[in-house]
Amino acid sequence: MANSLLTPAASATQRTNSRQRIAVPARLTWKDQGGAVRFVSAITRDLSDGGAFVECPSAAPLPLFRLVHLQLEGPAAGTGHPLAAGRVLAAVWRVERSQAAGGAEGYALRFLIDPAEKSAASAPRFAVPDMAAAS
Repeated sequence: MANSLLTPAASATQRTNSRQRIAVPARLTWKDQGGAVRFVSAITRDLSDGGAFVECPSAAPLPLFRLVHLQLEGPAAGTGHPLAAGRVLAAVWRVERSQAAGGAEGYALRFLIDPAEKSAASAPRFAVPDMAAAS
């Protein structure tokens, strides 16, 4: 069972964006304290206009508020999702660590989007066309 560190879980009524539950391979890239570029493969659990939740099967030492780049990989790159065209800058907003040894770690990411770009689009930024659905 995973637990949330330092940040209370938001209920559905507190969310500002609707979430799409999808499982798509992704890659997180960031710079560590020494400036070295690090990356880890992940699986998205859900996406919204404002962020995503990803799970990393291997241990990724990402602290809260670390800036990361999220990029969809493989077959997801041709889906038409805005993330499929490239990568987006995000901040680690919540960290969930598995209680089991060697368990997956989860990261809630908040996209850092230009406010002018966000206000220009009144409709949701994406519709998920036949992506792999999380079960």
